[in-house]
Order: sequence, then structure tokens, then C-alpha cells
Amino acid sequence: MVQKEADFPVARPSSDVAPKWVYYFSAVDAEGGADHKNLLGGKGANLAEMASLGLPVPPGFTITTEVCGIYYASGRQLPDGLVPQVERALEKIGQETGARFGDEENPLLVAVRSGSRASMPGMMDTILNLGLNDRTVLGLARRSGDDRFAYDSYRRFIQMYGDVVLGIDHTAFEDILDNFKNLNGYSFDTELGADEWRAVIALYKAAIEDALGKPFPQDTGEQLWGAIGAVFGSWLNARAVTYRRLHAIPDDWGTAVNVQAMVFGNMGNTSATGVAFTRNPSTGANEIYGEYLINAQGEDVVSGIRTPQALTARARREAEDPNPSLEEEMPESFAELRQIFDVLEKRYRDMQDIEFTIQDGKVWMLQTRSGKRTAEASIKIAVDMADEGILSHDEAVLRVDPSSFTQLLHPTIDPAGEKELLTMGLPASPGAASGRIVFNSDEAEHQKKQGHEVILVRTETSPEDIHGMHASAGILTARGGMTSHAAVVARGMGVPCVSGAGALRINEKAETLSIGPKTLKAGDIITIDGATGRVYVGAVPMRQPQLSGDFARLIGWADDARGLAVRANADTPKDARQARSFGAQGIGLCRTEHMFFDAQRILAMREMICATNEAGRRSALAKILPFQRADFIELFEIMGELPVTIRLLDPPLHEFLPRHDRELEAVAAELKMPIEKLKARVAELSEFNPMLGLRGSRLAIRYPEITEMQARAIFEAAAEAEKRLGASVVPEIMIPLVAYRREFDILAGVIRSLAETVEKETGIHLDYKLGTMIELPRACLKADELARGDDGAEFFSFGTNDLTQTVLGLSRDDASPILSAYSTQGIYEADPFVSIDQEGVGELVATGVARGRAEKPDLKIGICGEHGGDPDSVAFFHKLGFDYVSCSPFRVPIARLAAAQAAIRAKLDSA
Repeated sequence: MVQKEADFPVARPSSDVAPKWVYYFSAVDAEGGADHKNLLGGKGANLAEMASLGLPVPPGFTITTEVCGIYYASGRQLPDGLVPQVERALEKIGQETGARFGDEENPLLVAVRSGSRASMPGMMDTILNLGLNDRTVLGLARRSGDDRFAYDSYRRFIQMYGDVVLGIDHTAFEDILDNFKNLNGYSFDTELGADEWRAVIALYKAAIEDALGKPFPQDTGEQLWGAIGAVFGSWLNARAVTYRRLHAIPDDWGTAVNVQAMVFGNMGNTSATGVAFTRNPSTGANEIYGEYLINAQGEDVVSGIRTPQALTARARREAEDPNPSLEEEMPESFAELRQIFDVLEKRYRDMQDIEFTIQDGKVWMLQTRSGKRTAEASIKIAVDMADEGILSHDEAVLRVDPSSFTQLLHPTIDPAGEKELLTMGLPASPGAASGRIVFNSDEAEHQKKQGHEVILVRTETSPEDIHGMHASAGILTARGGMTSHAAVVARGMGVPCVSGAGALRINEKAETLSIGPKTLKAGDIITIDGATGRVYVGAVPMRQPQLSGDFARLIGWADDARGLAVRANADTPKDARQARSFGAQGIGLCRTEHMFFDAQRILAMREMICATNEAGRRSALAKILPFQRADFIELFEIMGELPVTIRLLDPPLHEFLPRHDRELEAVAAELKMPIEKLKARVAELSEFNPMLGLRGSRLAIRYPEITEMQARAIFEAAAEAEKRLGASVVPEIMIPLVAYRREFDILAGVIRSLAETVEKETGIHLDYKLGTMIELPRACLKADELARGDDGAEFFSFGTNDLTQTVLGLSRDDASPILSAYSTQGIYEADPFVSIDQEGVGELVATGVARGRAEKPDLKIGICGEHGGDPDSVAFFHKLGFDYVSCSPFRVPIARLAAAQAAIRAKLDSA
């Protein structure tokens, strides 16, 4: 057993006047509400809101998020004045419930739960049944008339408190219980009676005393403050920190603590607990979706320890489950829940994720929050609610997370492909994925860093698996239902998941999974289909997504709202076609160097690089010209009259040459040149820092014949495409890495001269635009010079990848260990290569925009770095008045939605 230092914060003496740190909620008195989310956290605010709506909520109180900040700022000490406020609130709960905290005859038991303003399911700690000890358990047994229920609740409390507060590894308790059941011939927890639970409790307490050198705490006040401190402390546990990093939740938000009277779903067959969604979180269908367990507490449902049953009769029939649904087992309670769900969905105008308990036939609401959902469900719910008149089109657009579109833009299982079915489970999170089997989260993360796609296979996942789940292409569990930890977290992440594949036998220690005679080991390939619950041996053929129906309607509303155009970064015809299918409004970046790496072309490129004079270079470039021209013709034809921005050759020449002796020998043979001569040329071109060396405009000025060839290829292609299309083609030619106006002028002169030459040769008038890529700080500061006059740049395209590198002095290729260390210490809120550094790099971008347009008000401005597909960055570019963003083809729909949301929010802010 692993022990950690117990954390029992002791409040300092009360001051005369303390701020209000405790907010009470019940049907009698609800001090907060949904608009207090920042102060009370999502759970506390929504409990108060439900209470104010007259819904059945057990009374309780919330300790505010402000206390969390004080707790950490003062070395894990609670503030003056909190103790009396908590004591008064506890007395108030006792008055409403007719019980008293710590009373041996009629004990009040409470649940202590976390509650951040952002939903973080399963990431922080919870303690149930608090207030039980060796004496109060006797009172609970007498009052309930059920010894088994009382001792089952007590063992649950010891197990949770021992893990969360005292630091005893939860597996120690699980091992004790599993051994006890095995020795006594029990299969399920529900088979154990009061005497058996007393025996298990004795074993639990003995294990705690062995580990800590002191007995399990019997003082209920000590229990309460230990639990409150532990819940505040869980804000900084590893899984919560990882979850916040993955979902961009600020560390300084903190968590609230909710203390609420216990209601019991484990009081026999007239009691139950469950989790429900008001709409299907996987598909978005307008149907109640969820699971429940009779004679259980909430942790049993979400942990996957027991396989839950369906809420509705329809879901039970579809799953072919012989066990009765809640609708059939407890029809009156189900009807009451259905009415409550309608009330909550109308109040919040969104699909709700709800936890409930039924105690001896009475329904109690324990939580409501906006439910996490798949991208498909998110779109359908938004569109349906717009059709139902609940949301406007703009509100529907705002309801969908742009980043979730990545779930829709990737392949699914091809039904016509050959497949070997391994097993079936529950379709917990849609999407399909193939990958290597891994059995633990650390290995999943390691394999991902090695470039491998993996499927995380677990008996059941827990919050400690968050990093491995994020690293995995898909998740497969043997236990757990549709609302288990694996299912809920996977849906929120957009990761395919099959849960509850009960026929699997997983040996995590031996790293094998078996079903019948079939055994697979770590590293073997499997495919999971989260839409059907099927698991296949090996990799399975996939098919491309079809973006139509609700998606098309929502993205159409988005296009109506947005001001920014969205282009794609596309270097090949395949990329261009993909971009058009996703709604790109042109190409914002065609990187011509990517056209040179084909096997036929790279040899001519290497011949050009190794030439010792201009004549040799021109001879080699003449071989490349037809390839470039053909590529450009095809791109122009695919894009039609849409704009195509072509960046001239940017990278240093050494990138086209081999590095290792064996490759050098092969290239020397192909070029029919001595190996020593090739090695000398490679050495001559090597640079200490190629990112800041002979590349971009510098390369073109030194070797203008390269620019001449590329310009000729572009203009000849434009002339030919115009003839084929019967429409005007206006290429936008972009000169990279410009710092000085003179650089631009020299190369613009070369390009204009070639345009005149091609016009004379073809007899076709050529329309084109000349601009520059802004990727150096000096270019931002001297943007007015670059744009000045009729012969200045006609457009700017900010290359924010390189601009970030040059502003921060940080090479993207070497940034990973630095960014990792910086993110853990709060130096970077987000990876600056993923989401633009608005205060630093962004300030230079804003300067460049303002100075460029001061000289040329109609200057077209875009961005072609990877930030063009990041929603936060897109909003920033909208604010600066950009004309367009450009991103990879698969991020075009994300950028379209993000641009619309930026425009809608700006409109709302100005109203």
C-alpha cells in the first residue's frame, strides 16, 4: 500500500467579520443560482438553481472557489471565519432532514464533492457517506431498519476516505474485498450481508492502521475537515492538472466544495441510482439516454464495477438486455424523472447530464450540467434545438465546439471491407480507429511519442488514465457501461471507444487479451468501431467522411455569419480537392518546394543545387519547369476562379540533399559525379542555423534563375488554365522571408519581367498579385515600407509558424522539452505554436496590419501558419480585421465555424 501524508487543514481563529464563503441550497432556501457559476462552481450553482426551481434536491451548502485560492495561497490552510459558517450550514441541513451531524441515534451523513466552474468529470475527488463511525453506524442501522445497508455504507465510506484523504491506494481495499469474496464464495457485492460487511470493515480498518500507525478517524468533525481539505487538494492532483491542460482550463479558477445531505440508492430493491442525458450524447437523438443500478450508490454506475441497466424500455430492447429498464421496473419514478428532464432542458436550453438517486421510491436530483457529447451529437442537438425554436441560428452555431469537428473529418469503417470480428461491446463513443494494443496509459503515451497509433485496452479506466486516453487513437474496456468513466471521457475527447466488452479476458500483468481460444498480446493490431461496438482483429479498411445533413445546415448558418474567408494550405492536387470538398475558398499557401520531392523531380533539383555555374543551374531548372507548370495547371483547374497563393521556394537548399554516406553514394551515382565532390557541396551548404540562413528571398536573390523558372511555370500555367477554364485565373505570388523593401523590389522585378515575357509568348494578358510572407519581426515593424506605392506588396500573408520562432527565439523542432517544462510552471498558457501568443507575437502581427493598411487601406491580409486552424487564434485574426485565414484541409471546417463564432460574439459585444 502506498501512503501519502494525510492533509487535515486546520482553520485559523475566526475574525469578527468574515466574507461570505458558504452558500446554502435547498427547496426552502437557495442562496445561489446558475449565474453564480464562477463563485460556486458548476455543480454548486446548478444545485442551487434546481432547488430554486422546486426540484427535489437534498439540502446542502457550497464552499466557494474563493476559498480554494486562499487555501493554496496560505499553505493549505483554510481562512478565518469558515468554521462557524460551515457549522451553521450543517445545523440547517440537520433541521431540514431531522437528523444531526455526529449524532449517535440519528446521524446526518453527507457527501463531499468538488465542483469547478468547468466540468471535469471524474478528475477530482468525492467522499460519500461521511459521518459514519463505529457508533453512528449503529444509529443508521436502527433508523433504517436495515443492518446490511448501514454497514455497506460504512465500508464504502472507509474505502473512499482511506483512498482520498488518508492516501491508501484504492487497490488495497479492492484486493481485500476481492479476496474476501473469493474465500467465501461470493461473486457480487450485493450478495454480502451485514455480518460479511462487518468483517470486511474490520479488515479495512486494520489495513489503514498498519499503513498509518493510527486508527481510522472516528471523530466526525475531523472526517469533515479532512474531506474538505482533500477535495480542495485534489484541484492539483495529476489527473486534474492533465485534464485542465488538455482542455485549456486555467489553474487559477479553483474548485468549490459541495457538502450535501446523503440520499441512498443502496437501501434495497426500491432504491436505485443512475446517470441520464436528456438527449443521446453519442448521436444527438432527442431521447432519454442513460443507465441505472438498483440497490447501489452513484460510484457503482460510473466506475464500471457493476454493469448497469438501461433507463428506457426502448434502449433495453435495442441492446437485447434481459434485465428490466428503469421505465419498466419503477414506472412512477421514471415518469417523474422525465418531467424533471424537460424542466431542466428548457431552463438551460441545452442537453443536460444528470445524476439522480431514488431512495425508497422517492426521486432526488444530485447534479445537472451541460452534457459532454460527440461532434455528431453536438451538431444534431444544436440544429434540432434551432428547429424546435429553442435556439436561434447564431446561438446554434455558438453551441458547437469547432475543435470537435476533427471527430467528423476522419475515416470510418468501410462496410464492404474484409473484417475478422473479435468481439462486441457497447458503442460508447463513435468513430473508428486501428492501432497497436497497449495495456497501460504510460505505455500509450510512450508509443504515441514514437509515432505509433495505439488502442488502450483496460479492464476499466479510471481518472488516472487521462494521459493515456488522450494519447490513444481508441479505447477498449471489458467492463463499464455507456456512462462509465471510459465512455464519458472518450466522448468528450472525441476518441472512439468500445466499453463493456464482457467476453474479453484481459491480463494486464501479462499484457494479453483473450476471447475463447484467441489470444492477442501487446503490440498486436486491432480495430475498434465506436459506432457499433465491434472489435476486429488487425487493421480494417476505412472510408472517407460525408459531410452533409445537419453538418451542412450548421456550417451553412456559420458561413452566413462569418466575415473571414477560409482558405487551405494545399501543395498537391489531392490536397486541393480535399480542401474544396471541405469548403475552402481558395488556396492560401502552396509551398512549391513540396513539389520537388517526387522521385523524378528530386534528381533534377539536386542537379541544380550541385551545379557549379549559372548555366548548369538553368539546365537543371529547365527539367523541373514542366513538372511545376503541370502542377500549377492542375491546381488552377481544381480551384477554378478561387484565389491561389503560391509561395516561391523557401527552405535552404541542403534540405534537398542526402545526409548519410549510403544515400550520398546513391545520389552521386545518379548524378554521375564523384562522391567527394557531392560531399563538398553538402558541406558548403551546411549552416549552423538554417532557419535564419540562406533561404526564402535571400536564396532567390543569390540565385534569381530559380525565381525566373518558378515565375515562368506559374504564368504559363495560368495562361493554359485560362484557356481550359474559359475564365480568368489570378495567381497570387508570395515572396517569402522578406525583411527589407529592397529584397521585395529586386524579386518583384524578376517576376514582372517574366510576366511580360509570357504575355508576349502566349498573347494572353495575365492578371496576378504580388505580395509577401510576413515571418520576421522587421517585416512587421516596416510593413508600411513593404506596402508603400503601386509597386509595393498587394497582400500580406503572415507566416506565424516562423514568426513565432523568430519572435520567441525558439525553434519549433527543439521546443518540446522547453514547452513541457514551461507549461507545468505556467509560463505558457498554451503552446505558442498551436495557439498564437497574442500578447507577444500577436502584438507584432497587429503592428504589421496597422502599418501596412496605413499605407494601403485595401491591402489584403491573411495568415497561413497552423494558427489558421486554431479557434482562439482565428478569433484574434478576426478582431484584427484579416481578410482570410488559411489552414490544412482537414481544419477548414473548424476555421469556418470558428470564424463565424468570432463574428457572432463581436456582434453580441457591440450590441
